[in-house]
Amino acid sequence: MVDFSPLYALIGLLPLDCLQPRFMQQALLGLLLLTPMAAVLGVQVINFRMAFFSDAIGHSAFAGVALGLILSVNPRLSMPLFGVLVGLAVMAVRRKSNLSADTAIGIVFSAVVAFGLAVVSRAGGVARDMQQFLYGDILTISEGEIAFLALLFPAILLFQAVGYNRLLAIALNPVMARVHGVRVALWQYVFAGLLALVVMFSVWAVGVLLVTAMLIVPAATARNLARTAGGMFWWALLAGVSSGFAGLTLSAQDWLATAGGATIILVSCCWFAASCAWTALRGHRRA
Repeated sequence: MVDFSPLYALIGLLPLDCLQPRFMQQALLGLLLLTPMAAVLGVQVINFRMAFFSDAIGHSAFAGVALGLILSVNPRLSMPLFGVLVGLAVMAVRRKSNLSADTAIGIVFSAVVAFGLAVVSRAGGVARDMQQFLYGDILTISEGEIAFLALLFPAILLFQAVGYNRLLAIALNPVMARVHGVRVALWQYVFAGLLALVVMFSVWAVGVLLVTAMLIVPAATARNLARTAGGMFWWALLAGVSSGFAGLTLSAQDWLATAGGATIILVSCCWFAASCAWTALRGHRRA
């Protein structure tokens, strides 16, 4: 097991009393790994017009957890594995048919939700364990999950470094990208698999109901503020990471005492509102 004690010690140096307990340090470290991955992939979700994708993957969490409980498999393992399978299935349906992305995602989404409800209704005791995944709770993240995020982080970083321009070309025109030698199918499937993993970890942080916002809102904020494709990447990182940090610390204050996941998304939405105001002001000045 990786020793994160030096990182916890660094977090403990921050002049915030709420970050002194170990579980808060673990939660912040998890968010500092998760939010940049979600923000960066969110930019490509917008470019691919796949905002509905995260909803489909997120709702598959119910089926993944239920299957894990029924088969005596750790839900923390069965949920991401099932999510990756659903993500690959969405991409396969999209590629192998003439359906639009939203239609393909909607079909898989409906099948996954129906399957999850059927499994939950079949095993009556399972329903009680679903609330955690409905609302999320980053405070329960374990060191094993942080270690997995620490492995996933460089994988996403390498994927972006190698494939950012290729993915942008695919988003603009997949036919032209294929003509220029881009292996469209490979990049789309890898993107879907990595996105599914990030979505599943985001479900643990903010819950099924808010998982789409964790991907989309920082990317939408970046689109309002950036003037280039590269700028959108960096603005999304800033909005995502700062929302995670501010949301967690604000939720721990006695005068607020709100759910961490909901507070993170509210801070992110404040970012978006400010970006809209800035865009309107910039347009007014030009006029």
